[in-house]
Amino acid sequence: MRLYQNQLWRQGADLYRIVHLERLSVDYKKVDRSHPDGGTHHKVTKKEFCRLIKGATEVKEPKHGA
Repeated sequence: MRLYQNQLWRQGADLYRIVHLERLSVDYKKVDRSHPDGGTHHKVTKKEFCRLIKGATEVKEPKHGA
């Protein structure tokens, strides 16, 4: 699984967006669908984040531009 910044994952009814990615840690935001700009920030190890999104699907966002 390849992780990158601004990636969005759906696990059941929950959405998780990677805000900042480092070698061993992930800052992510649990996104509330009613307030997509809001959400709660969390900082975990990369291993913990992978366990959190195990079985989740990546939400592909449409590309803007050309």
